[in-house]
Amino acid sequence: MNIFALSSGRGPCGIAIIRMSGPDTLSICKLISKEKKIKENEINLCKFFDPKNGTIIDPEALILWFPKPNSFTGDDLAEFHVHGSNAIISYFLKVLSSQKNCRMAEPGEFTKLAFQNNKIDLLKAESIGDLIHSETELQRKQAVNLVNGHASKYYDDLRSKLIKSLSFIEAKIDFAEDDLPENVLKEAHKSIKSIHSDISKIINDNKVGEKIRDGFRVSIVGETNVGKSSLLNLLSKRDAAIVSDEAGTTRDVIETYLNLDGYPVILADTAGIREAKNDIEKKGISLALSKFKEADLNIVVIDNSNKKISDKISSMINKDSIVLLNKSDVQAKENHKFDVDAVLASVKDNKNIDKLINLIKKKLNKKFSSNNSALITRERHRVKLNECLKEIDKFLKKDQNKDLELAAEDLRMATRHLGSIVGKVDVEEILGSIFKDFCIGK
Repeated sequence: MNIFALSSGRGPCGIAIIRMSGPDTLSICKLISKEKKIKENEINLCKFFDPKNGTIIDPEALILWFPKPNSFTGDDLAEFHVHGSNAIISYFLKVLSSQKNCRMAEPGEFTKLAFQNNKIDLLKAESIGDLIHSETELQRKQAVNLVNGHASKYYDDLRSKLIKSLSFIEAKIDFAEDDLPENVLKEAHKSIKSIHSDISKIINDNKVGEKIRDGFRVSIVGETNVGKSSLLNLLSKRDAAIVSDEAGTTRDVIETYLNLDGYPVILADTAGIREAKNDIEKKGISLALSKFKEADLNIVVIDNSNKKISDKISSMINKDSIVLLNKSDVQAKENHKFDVDAVLASVKDNKNIDKLINLIKKKLNKKFSSNNSALITRERHRVKLNECLKEIDKFLKKDQNKDLELAAEDLRMATRHLGSIVGKVDVEEILGSIFKDFCIGK
């Protein structure tokens, strides 16, 4: 079967790229271009025709032809570059669909083929999706590192060490009557303990990889009418929340996604903290307190013109918070002092908001910095690493003199869990969940 899809965005645009992969790709290229010879790995300038009636689809187009196995998918692959009008795109796709054994590709099917043909591993397949969906510089850098295979190499090295240690254990089982050097088994145990330590460090990473991929959660909290919704609107550069002089306007949690100078942030505006006037406001305040507890960082907004701060708000100020002393246009001097980071600002006049942004970046960078070579970017990786760690724990707790065969089975399971991260074992059951979020044509 041959698959095809529009790989670039919909028109109108200057150029549209349509991708095709399958055993009949070259013959279809010749059929629709009327070219007798298509040069491989080169740009072929041509015209595209409808084979049924000879109608010109595009008078000036390009074909890039990549024969297997040296293509992205590992099968024969072609890219058709046409003018990006919706009319040309629709006509071209219609012509391809009318060819024998041709169908529209499913989401992520080109990348799935690449994995199945051993062109890429699972980690790289996932990271290609992350690279496509990256919106901030931090996300782009993380995805590029994964695409370059840094994490894959790290996990492969750990797995190789486990397999080597397992081979020593199995040698002891198979040749029990022979005298194996005592230091061989000691070195195997030492290596396994080292792997256990390395995996533990990866898992205890404050979930920095997932935070970069999905966004850091930052909540805006404070009393009513201190400027929380105005701050949300200012940072998001749109009227995301209703702003009113009436206290208690915000009842629900309003979230907006921000690219904060390269940092992906999910910013939440919450209901003002005070004694609730009714059940709806009580529910809103409860949600605000939940968001405060769940947040990676809280911005506690305080009206600097007020001389008193409620005990409830004071209790919310901690090392995971930044205090924003708002309304400096009304009161220019700090009325309050804190032991945590604080910014005297005016949301109304956009004063010192740049300082707030820099402070947010600084605290997120400090809190979620990691020296790990392999950052966990998906829950699937974390689950497999935890399962691997459990099997190694079981191995280390066993009496090696009595239960050596059972201990070896623990190590075998550990290598399977570790290998499944990059796709070294049967992973058919997880392929669908990985590739379903890809765009068509990738």
